Amino acid sequence: MSSKQLVVIGLLGSTLDSGSKPSRWQKWRPTVSLFQHEDLLIDTFELLFQEKFSKLAHLVAEDIASVSPETTVNLRQVEFEDPWNLENVYTALHEFAGSYDFDLDRNDYLIHITTGTHVAQICEFLLTESRRLPARLIQTRPPQKRGANRSEHGHYTIIDLDLSRYDEIARRFERERQDDLSFLKSGIATQNSAFNRLIEEIEKVSILSRDPILLMGPTGAGKTQLAKRIYDLKERRHQVAGPFVELNCATLRGDQAMSALFGHTKGAFTGAMKDRPGLMKAANKGVLFLDEIGELGADEQAMLLRALETGRFLPMGSDREQSSDFQLIAGTNRDLREQVSSGEFREDLLARINIWTFELPGLRERLEDIEPNLDFELSRYSDRTGTRVTFNKEARSRFVKFALSDSARWRGNFRDLGAAVTRLATLAERGRIVLEDVDREIDRLLATWRGLEDDTGSSNIAFLRAMKGDEYVENLDRFDVVQLAEVVAVCRTAKSMSDAGRRLFAVSREQKANPNDADRIRKYLLRFDLEFKEIQAFG
Repeated sequence: MSSKQLVVIGLLGSTLDSGSKPSRWQKWRPTVSLFQHEDLLIDTFELLFQEKFSKLAHLVAEDIASVSPETTVNLRQVEFEDPWNLENVYTALHEFAGSYDFDLDRNDYLIHITTGTHVAQICEFLLTESRRLPARLIQTRPPQKRGANRSEHGHYTIIDLDLSRYDEIARRFERERQDDLSFLKSGIATQNSAFNRLIEEIEKVSILSRDPILLMGPTGAGKTQLAKRIYDLKERRHQVAGPFVELNCATLRGDQAMSALFGHTKGAFTGAMKDRPGLMKAANKGVLFLDEIGELGADEQAMLLRALETGRFLPMGSDREQSSDFQLIAGTNRDLREQVSSGEFREDLLARINIWTFELPGLRERLEDIEPNLDFELSRYSDRTGTRVTFNKEARSRFVKFALSDSARWRGNFRDLGAAVTRLATLAERGRIVLEDVDREIDRLLATWRGLEDDTGSSNIAFLRAMKGDEYVENLDRFDVVQLAEVVAVCRTAKSMSDAGRRLFAVSREQKANPNDADRIRKYLLRFDLEFKEIQAFG
């Protein structure tokens, strides 16, 4: 049993509470009826009224005293210029809430939401929901005219706007949230806990914010697909009215990039035969996804920054600004901070798009999600072709074992996995993938990755020669050249020596109780008269 006093705040009902003759007691009056319930003991009632209804307010206070003599009734005058004007009413009630001395340690508060205009009731709800009025709502209704449950004084319901207190509502919200999370993951039952936490945060941000979202991660990690899912989720919530517009910035250069993004007028450059609105204009009221945003040129970056800050931009060849109300989602597989340091990317633009940054892990960091994604890719193939394809037990076991092994490099991440499943499904006879199909696909994947690594190895050695000179490389054993070139390549893109060490010593560091990755890198480079800062500065 609560030891606190119960305080109710309510507006006078100029129509519902009216009546001055004895016959008024035969009528249901919501304010007076509050005090006729034996199980609702109100210690203090704050009756809000307008001056022109002062006589009725005093009569209602007297009637309350006659049915509940232990209740203290305080008459408080609150004026509305227009009781149907939301701004007028909200302002008046907001001022009352700010001036009223709420004592939450001693009192519980209820707001009677039955009386007053609909506008007043809306304002009471908003002020209570925002905790300007730290209370619950109480709603009353007249007695039922028929049935065994007829109550002479009507009925009341107390509503707590903390919806988590309502089990069924809470369960509904949780089901909706789980549906949203599954939607963002394309229905894939992902097992990686770090990735699932990432998606949970993205779901909250997608619904609550229109600020730019930056998706980072290696090629094939699913940035484009996730960006489209974010848009679809916002569309389901009626938060966007415009389209999803996508541009891969790596495919455009110079005038072509400026024109595609911001549009141009006829004759703006050679080949501009007619006006073009541009993708930024097309994304009005929707989402603009700029993949590989790190590839944008300096002029495009400057124009994009202005568009993000003001919503306005200037098409090529035009002296008239255009406007677009869009949300930006950007994708990149580059380290934009490193590009800022090298002068390739604007620091102020990075600050503007770095409000919500999410780094998607590659497939090698989500090995527990290979099987769910395998099923997803098979299902997607079936939807696309109308052909159902499955693995036999031995073939599936062989492919999964390979996919989880160190031999599977997954350089293209989920893109590689999707391509592998497409090939397996296409070549499967009678819709059944068997061991021979899997072995053939494994050989194909290994050959592809081996070729890419050979190309990468040559490129890494070329960089080492450029940095230290041919004589330096010629004086090293061939074994050391290959190894050192790989170490240097990792150091070029690493955020720190510790980061480089974690990537280079991923296996052996697990055998050490206290691995010092930075110290291992420093000592290794010192053997070849190299420093981490030197590599990063040159790269």
